[in-house]
Amino acid sequence: MAQNTDIDLPIGAWTLLSNADITAITFQNKSGNYILVKGTAGAVTPTDDGGSIRYNAGQGERKVLLADVFLGIAATRVYAYAPTGGIVMVSHT
Repeated sequence: MAQNTDIDLPIGAWTLLSNADITAITFQNKSGNYILVKGTAGAVTPTDDGGSIRYNAGQGERKVLLADVFLGIAATRVYAYAPTGGIVMVSHT
Protein backbone atom coordinates (compact mmCIF):
# COMPACT_ATOMS: atom_id res chain seq x y z
CA MET A 1 0.00 0.00 0.00
CA ALA A 2 1.34 3.44 -0.92
CA GLN A 3 2.20 5.91 1.81
CA ASN A 4 3.56 9.42 2.26
CA THR A 5 3.96 10.16 5.97
CA ASP A 6 6.23 10.72 8.96
CA ILE A 7 7.09 7.70 11.09
CA ASP A 8 8.13 8.00 14.73
CA LEU A 9 11.13 5.88 15.66
CA PRO A 10 11.26 4.69 19.26
CA ILE A 11 14.58 4.67 21.09
CA GLY A 12 16.76 1.72 20.16
CA ALA A 13 14.29 -0.40 18.19
CA TRP A 14 14.09 -1.39 14.53
CA THR A 15 10.96 0.15 12.98
CA LEU A 16 9.39 -0.83 9.66
CA LEU A 17 9.34 2.10 7.21
CA SER A 18 7.64 0.31 4.30
CA ASN A 19 4.13 -0.95 4.94
CA ALA A 20 4.20 -3.38 1.98
CA ASP A 21 6.71 -5.03 -0.34
CA ILE A 22 8.31 -2.23 -2.37
CA THR A 23 10.99 -1.73 -5.02
CA ALA A 24 11.76 2.00 -4.48
CA ILE A 25 11.58 4.47 -1.60
CA THR A 26 12.02 8.13 -0.71
CA PHE A 27 12.90 9.00 2.88
CA GLN A 28 14.56 11.70 4.96
CA ASN A 29 15.96 11.55 8.47
CA LYS A 30 14.13 14.40 10.25
CA SER A 31 15.78 13.52 13.57
CA GLY A 32 18.51 15.51 15.28
CA ASN A 33 20.73 12.42 15.42
CA TYR A 34 21.76 9.71 12.98
CA ILE A 35 19.62 6.72 12.06
CA LEU A 36 20.52 3.34 10.59
CA VAL A 37 18.55 2.02 7.61
CA LYS A 38 18.48 -1.63 6.59
CA GLY A 39 16.74 -3.56 3.83
CA THR A 40 15.35 -7.03 4.37
CA ALA A 41 13.94 -9.77 2.15
CA GLY A 42 10.39 -9.78 3.51
CA ALA A 43 8.96 -8.43 6.74
CA VAL A 44 11.75 -9.79 8.93
CA THR A 45 12.79 -7.39 11.71
CA PRO A 46 16.58 -7.04 11.83
CA THR A 47 18.37 -8.36 14.91
CA ASP A 48 21.60 -6.43 14.41
CA ASP A 49 23.00 -3.47 12.47
CA GLY A 50 25.13 -5.49 10.06
CA GLY A 51 24.55 -4.32 6.49
CA SER A 52 22.79 -1.13 7.58
CA ILE A 53 23.53 2.34 6.23
CA ARG A 54 23.99 5.39 8.44
CA TYR A 55 22.05 8.56 7.59
CA ASN A 56 22.84 11.71 9.54
CA ALA A 57 20.25 14.39 10.36
CA GLY A 58 18.67 15.74 7.18
CA GLN A 59 20.02 12.98 4.95
CA GLY A 60 17.97 10.47 3.00
CA GLU A 61 17.25 9.07 -0.44
CA ARG A 62 15.05 10.24 -3.31
CA LYS A 63 13.20 7.56 -5.28
CA VAL A 64 16.02 5.08 -4.91
CA LEU A 65 15.61 1.48 -6.02
CA LEU A 66 16.19 -0.96 -3.18
CA ALA A 67 18.23 -3.08 -5.61
CA ASP A 68 20.63 -0.13 -6.04
CA VAL A 69 21.13 0.37 -2.29
CA PHE A 70 21.08 -3.18 -0.90
CA LEU A 71 23.01 -5.04 -3.58
CA GLY A 72 23.61 -8.28 -1.68
CA ILE A 73 19.97 -9.18 -1.02
CA ALA A 74 16.60 -9.05 -2.74
CA ALA A 75 15.29 -6.40 -0.35
CA THR A 76 11.54 -5.74 -0.29
CA ARG A 77 11.16 -4.02 3.08
CA VAL A 78 13.04 -1.18 4.79
CA TYR A 79 13.64 -0.68 8.52
CA ALA A 80 15.17 2.18 10.49
CA TYR A 81 16.87 2.29 13.89
CA ALA A 82 17.36 5.43 15.97
CA PRO A 83 19.58 5.13 19.06
CA THR A 84 17.96 8.21 20.61
CA GLY A 85 14.55 8.04 18.90
CA GLY A 86 13.55 10.13 15.93
CA ILE A 87 11.31 10.85 12.97
CA VAL A 88 11.64 9.72 9.36
CA MET A 89 9.63 11.03 6.42
CA VAL A 90 8.88 8.12 4.10
CA SER A 91 7.16 7.88 0.73
CA HIS A 92 6.68 4.86 -1.54
CA THR A 93 4.17 3.24 -3.84
